[in-house]
Amino acid sequence: MKKLIIGALVALSAGIAAAQDWPSKPIRLIAVFPPGGSVDQVARILAEALRPQLNQTVVVENIGGASGAIGTAAVARAAPDGYTFGVVFDTHAVNPGLKPNMGFDTLKDLEHVTLIGTAPMVLAATKGSPHASFTSLVQAAKGKEQSSYGSIGTGSLGHLAIASLAKGAGFNWSHIPYRGGGPLMNDAAGGHVPLVVGSLFLVKPHVDSGSLKPLVVSTSTRSKQMPNVPTIAESGFPGFDAPAWWGVIGPAKVDPAIVRRLNEAVTKALRTPEVAQKLSAQGIDITAGGPEVFKPFVEKQISTWARFVKDNNITE
Repeated sequence: MKKLIIGALVALSAGIAAAQDWPSKPIRLIAVFPPGGSVDQVARILAEALRPQLNQTVVVENIGGASGAIGTAAVARAAPDGYTFGVVFDTHAVNPGLKPNMGFDTLKDLEHVTLIGTAPMVLAATKGSPHASFTSLVQAAKGKEQSSYGSIGTGSLGHLAIASLAKGAGFNWSHIPYRGGGPLMNDAAGGHVPLVVGSLFLVKPHVDSGSLKPLVVSTSTRSKQMPNVPTIAESGFPGFDAPAWWGVIGPAKVDPAIVRRLNEAVTKALRTPEVAQKLSAQGIDITAGGPEVFKPFVEKQISTWARFVKDNNITE
C-alpha cells in the first residue's frame, strides 16, 4: 500500500511539473475543415491571439473531410501531452448520430475545452436566383417548385436545419453536400448552386460583395450584423432556432491543469478587443464557456440531432 501511495504521489508530481512547464514547444491546432471556411478562419484568428497568451507558437493545420470527423479523429488519436488541440464546428455533435464508424467516441475520447461562441446560419440565394426574399422562395416552394441548396456537408447543422424546415413545410428541396465552406462559396459565387446555407461568418463576406442575397437567418432573433434579414421564426415558422457554433477540443486524458490553462488562455484571447471585434463583425456571439459548459452543451446537441437523423433516415 505504501509503495502504491508513493507511486501515485510521484506520478502526480510529474504531472504537475509537466503542466507547469507547458507549453515548452509549438502547439498544433487542427482546423477540422478545409481552408476558406469558418472553422479555418476562427482557428487562425484564435491561433494568432493565443501566441502572446501562451508565449508559444500555435500552428494551424487543416485536416478536412467527412464533415469534420477526419480532423477530429486526428485530435482523438493524438498524444494527450497538451500539444495537439482542434477547432470544431456544429457538425461535431451531429456526426455521432450520422457516422457510426468514426473510430472514436466523441464524449469519451475527447476533452471539450472551450465553447467559443454561436452565430446565425444564413439561407442565401445566389446572384442569379429569381428569389430576392424568403417569402418569394416559400411561395414558389408551395407551388411545388423544386429547388436545391448547398451546405458544408451532409449532417452539417445547416443541412439538418433546412432539411427540418423543408420537411415540416412540405417543400421539395434537395441537398447538395460540399466538403467545406471554401468549396461551397466558390460554387455559390459561380452560380452553380441556387441556394446556400452557412454560418453568418462564412456567408457575410459574400453578401457584402454582392454575390449572395441573404433571405433568412436561423436564430430566434435577428442578427446585429444583418438587421434587415428576417428570421425563419418570424417568417411563418415560429419556434425555429438553430445557431451555428465553434469550440476547442483536445484528446482525452490531457492533464486537467493543462486543459484549465488552455481554456483560460482561450477565454482571455476571445475577450481581447481585437479578437472580439473580428468575431463580432462576422456574427459570432462569444460564449467563452469552459469544459463545465461545453461538454453538457455537446451532449445535448448530440441527443437532439441523433434523434432527428434517425427519425428522418438521413444518411451520407
